[in-house]
Amino acid sequence: MTATPAPELDALVTPLAWTDRDGAIVGTNTAFARWFGVSARRLLGWPLAALDGGDGRLADAIARLGFDDAPVCARRIRLRYADGDERFADVWLARRDDGGWQAEVHPVEEFPGEDPARLLPSALSAALKGLAHELRNPLSGLKGAAQLLARRVEDADGRELVGLIAEETDRLASLVDRLLAPVPARAHEPLNIHAVLERVLRLAESEAGWAVRLVRDYDPSLPELDGDADRLTQAVWNLVRNAIEAGATTVTLRTRAEHGVRIGDELHPVALRLDISDDGRGVPEALAEQLFLPLVSGRAEGSGLGLALAQQAAREHRGSLAYRSRPGHTVFTVLLPMHDVDGEGA
Repeated sequence: MTATPAPELDALVTPLAWTDRDGAIVGTNTAFARWFGVSARRLLGWPLAALDGGDGRLADAIARLGFDDAPVCARRIRLRYADGDERFADVWLARRDDGGWQAEVHPVEEFPGEDPARLLPSALSAALKGLAHELRNPLSGLKGAAQLLARRVEDADGRELVGLIAEETDRLASLVDRLLAPVPARAHEPLNIHAVLERVLRLAESEAGWAVRLVRDYDPSLPELDGDADRLTQAVWNLVRNAIEAGATTVTLRTRAEHGVRIGDELHPVALRLDISDDGRGVPEALAEQLFLPLVSGRAEGSGLGLALAQQAAREHRGSLAYRSRPGHTVFTVLLPMHDVDGEGA
């Protein structure tokens, strides 16, 4: 029994704990102990099931944990150490090679009625705010350099690329401001989804060059939809960039209108269907059940934030994000409610 985790685990901001075969805690990282407000040593030997906040949902999740490699997730459960304050979290449980369990805790805030899937873990939010603060000065420098460069560039292609740098710098600066000082979401405005997609393709062409073939399969008859162009640009760019990083040689963006679409509990007369398909390696099977969770990535160098933020942007537009994948063929589908041809809201 040891309270000293491996250095790479102790450096994580995500709370982690692991148990023996009987479910007693034999180790935690610093984030786990700090989140409960006790020392790691005090947690040693404590039954993991005893951290249940009183509704039995943690114990139920533990009982569902099989002996294979499939993890079990318990959403928005109450946790508590001894007589301490209650905490709310999404908890992922997985079987360890030695027969014990590992618990990965993603804290969520207590907002009654709020969908927990919309909330980034509080520890991750704090880390992002710190990163955002450090990004402010470099972004200001980039914007200034782009402005100076714009005065010296004379050819049309060069001016377009400089304009792209300036636009993306402004978009990132706006994102940084939202992370540092959250404000209510901006009011949605009518937008042309193909203008958003063209902006994404410009970014993809700048990053991938001729290594990736970018295919447009647009329905030009689609009406405008109400939305936030910056948020949708970020969402689609995350999906396209993931495809490029998965080794795709061809990425296709396809738009169509679908009628009588159910998104969650709502039935919409008409919705935009955006398919981002690629011929890359596909989604690893081991990540299929937790792909949209923050910090989950199929690449060692990945942040695990792109898909979580893309899904969040889709939900901000009352839409959804789903996928299907096999090696050589992966499709991420965004569904967004839109106005029908008669001008009635979806």
